[in-house]
Amino acid sequence: MQFVFCSCMSVIKIDTAFNIDLEFEIAEFHKRLLAYLIDYTLLIIYLFSMTYLLYGGFELNYDRNMGLDILVISLPMLLYSLLCELWMNGQTIGKKIMGIRVISLEGGEPTLGQFILRWITKFFEWPFLFGFIYFSVGSIIAYTIVTGMLGVAVVITIAVNVKNQRLGDMIAGTVVVNTKTKLSVDDTVFMQVNATDYKVTFPDVMRLSARDINTIKGVFTQATKTGNYEMCNRVAYKVKDVLKITTDMYPEQFLEKLLEDYNYLATRE
Repeated sequence: MQFVFCSCMSVIKIDTAFNIDLEFEIAEFHKRLLAYLIDYTLLIIYLFSMTYLLYGGFELNYDRNMGLDILVISLPMLLYSLLCELWMNGQTIGKKIMGIRVISLEGGEPTLGQFILRWITKFFEWPFLFGFIYFSVGSIIAYTIVTGMLGVAVVITIAVNVKNQRLGDMIAGTVVVNTKTKLSVDDTVFMQVNATDYKVTFPDVMRLSARDINTIKGVFTQATKTGNYEMCNRVAYKVKDVLKITTDMYPEQFLEKLLEDYNYLATRE
């Protein structure tokens, strides 16, 4: 896999299996910072709300149930970023508000392993211990300051990295990009096939890998948005050569039919 970084445009180009470069705009630092602060604020609000709900206030209380604190307060806070990114396609609430998303350096959605690697390396970024060490407003302020100071290391890492990656991104092989780009990362390989009597034209499409299908979908989507079908011609030619297919369809029609066949067959496996 080769990567080309254009510093003048803050764009990362990812070379696909069909020798087509997919471009993604790397998320600006201020967007990542604001997304972090939004998520951080939500966690603090959750902490205060649950503490008040469970104990009726924020005063020192030695009768607190540490096990309950960990289960109801700390554990949800600990898993927040991991579960959000898994369930929200690479976004937390903060990232969604700021219009940014985590993707793999291969151009698609990160795997479960990549999400877990990103999450593990956040141990010093999030206030995991709030649930059972918080007994007063003073302690939460102190812990917030400590967490913020540790976060300086994250800021420095992102600032000096050409892809604006933090440590977790570098380890997991991910990058944070803007969701609204020339090729939207909201686009997926799924196309609704409603016909009950649907007939598959190209069954050999199942020989293509998931990465190939993602590339075809991305190229087809970008072509329909821009009206430039040159990339469709190149990809269609490559696919026909690989699958030994002969057809009179226009390249864009051919790729669309491939995607429909793939979705029909994949949902029936």
